[in-house]
Amino acid sequence: MNLTRKAVLATAMAGSMLGGGAIGVAVFGANSGSAQTTGSSSSSTAAPAADNGAAPSGTFKPNEDAAHEKGESAQREAQENAGQRPTVP
Repeated sequence: MNLTRKAVLATAMAGSMLGGGAIGVAVFGANSGSAQTTGSSSSSTAAPAADNGAAPSGTFKPNEDAAHEKGESAQREAQENAGQRPTVP
């Protein structure tokens, strides 16, 4: 392979790497993965997600909806009545 062909090939490879990086930043950048956009807010009464070791923020407010209470265990209801964040299903 002559020197000119090597230079053209190296330039094409570098250009494709830079172009792919730019496209990757545009598609997978920090701003593209936002979970919630501005708009109307709604409140959720679902149980918190699995504990990752971090202390929960805010105060615990139990879900006293009849449909929710029907499927709740006695241990969970006891924890809610004591003002604790439930740790059992």
